[in-house]
Formats: sequence, structure tokens, C-alpha cells
Amino acid sequence: VQLQAYGGGLVQAGGSLRLSCAVSGRTFSSYAMGWFRQAPGKERDVVAAISWSGDNTYYVDSVKGRFTISRENALNTVFLQMNSLKPEDTAVYYCAAATSYGATYYYTDSHDYDYWGQGTLVTVSS
Repeated sequence: VQLQAYGGGLVQAGGSLRLSCAVSGRTFSSYAMGWFRQAPGKERDVVAAISWSGDNTYYVDSVKGRFTISRENALNTVFLQMNSLKPEDTAVYYCAAATSYGATYYYTDSHDYDYWGQGTLVTVSS
């Protein structure tokens, strides 16, 4: 399984970006997906997660109401729409795929994820 994340860049505070992650190699719809981020000097933390059905989602408190995770199984792609970006959102963003044991399950622990993309840098200027 290969994951390719893209869509990062430089944006001013208050702006928006849309990250995409294309998955190839296995049946995309059998994986729960997640977005993580890692800022310089900090650990990699979950930002959002989505079940393979797309029905259940999770957001870390700091992005609730600003970020939206979604997936298009027909395109083997998961998205992260990021609005009202803040300087503290600056990080390398990673997408990840987890073997799912149920259509409605999502995962927030990085150890539950089996495959990772290469990361895409998001920089938010003040």
C-alpha cells in the first residue's frame, strides 16, 4: 500500500488549504484513514480520523469547527479541508491507513496505523 499526500503550502493566518492523500495498492475502502501532524520539536499527533464507511469521524479539540476530514472511496482518496488556519497549525501533515475491523471504526493512536504517506508541509504565517 502506498500513500501520497499533497496540497500543503504557505498560507496566511485565516486562510484555507485542502490536503489530499491518494492510496494505491489495496482495497482503499477497507482502511480507516487518519491525518496526523508533527511540528518541529514535537511528537506526531492525530488531527482527524475517519472510518472506512465515512460515517464516523474524529477531530482533536484544537481543530474542531475548522478542519473537515472526508473520503471518496471511488477515488481512493482522503481529504483534509483546513479553514481558518492559525500559525499553530504549522506542521508536516501525514496521512495514514489502518486496517479496519469494522465499517464504523476510526483510530486515533498512531500505533494502530499500518501505512504512512511521506508528509506535506503546511506553513501558516501570522
